[in-house]
Amino acid sequence: MKDYKDLSTLNDKKLRTLRNNLNNRLQAYSNNSAKSLPPSHMLHGLEEAECKSLLSRVAEELKTRTKF
Repeated sequence: MKDYKDLSTLNDKKLRTLRNNLNNRLQAYSNNSAKSLPPSHMLHGLEEAECKSLLSRVAEELKTRTKF
């Protein structure tokens, strides 16, 4: 799992990619079809609750960037 403590260091494209991956992963959890991810995947090691928490932080970061 990568360290996502400071989302402000990621560029907009990486944040959008992360948001999309999180949404897809949460959809897989809700369909009971979540498979284990390879260690190289950006969400490797994150459980459903951690994905939800990170998704809300990513959405908030994207929202603050689009206010300008």
